[in-house]
Amino acid sequence: MLAFFKKYRLFTIVMSCLSVIILITFYFALKKERMLKVYEPEDFNSELVDPSIQHVRKYHTIKDFKLVNQNGDTITQETYKDKIYVADFFFTTCQSICPVMTKNMALIQKEILDDDDILLLSHSVTPEIDSVAQLKRYAIEKGVIDAKWNLVTGDRKQIYDLARKSYMAVKSDGTEGYGMIHTENFVLIDKEKRVRGTYDGTNDEEIQELLGDIKILKKSYK
Repeated sequence: MLAFFKKYRLFTIVMSCLSVIILITFYFALKKERMLKVYEPEDFNSELVDPSIQHVRKYHTIKDFKLVNQNGDTITQETYKDKIYVADFFFTTCQSICPVMTKNMALIQKEILDDDDILLLSHSVTPEIDSVAQLKRYAIEKGVIDAKWNLVTGDRKQIYDLARKSYMAVKSDGTEGYGMIHTENFVLIDKEKRVRGTYDGTNDEEIQELLGDIKILKKSYK
């Protein structure tokens, strides 16, 4: 038996070393942080994407915008420069999914309250109804903190184009005049204005996933 071990000692040492290396490799592979995908228009359900950009496979970013918030302040890309943010589309008179979405956006607001790198942005899909005064009433009622969360209104075409050509977050109602059918989607945007995730804003589990993904995205900038 002793002669056997002497004969295969080198082989045993090599195999032991390889086993250790494999175990260490697996350990670090499992420990490695998940990286978030960069989403392109072709990754989305075509119902949410304007036909003009459905073919886009790379380099998609959120287009420049100029809207007005609940305080009458002008909100542009500069407001969100070098920020991670969560965007959605809603309207203040909605009685279906919007109350749940707004409640969950308020939950996110609470979680990011002390983090200067993260903001929220909610676009009205009925800008002709959601005036600055209406948005302000809604903001007060829902506990919106102005420094963290902008509710915006503005030109219907611009909001329509943002929804379907930038965020891929609403459906067209098929009529003329830029009609929109909003969805429950929350969209995570990185500091380079790229889409990094979409989540069901009415689903508690997906809200927790979104909060986790925000942390992952933040770590990627360190």
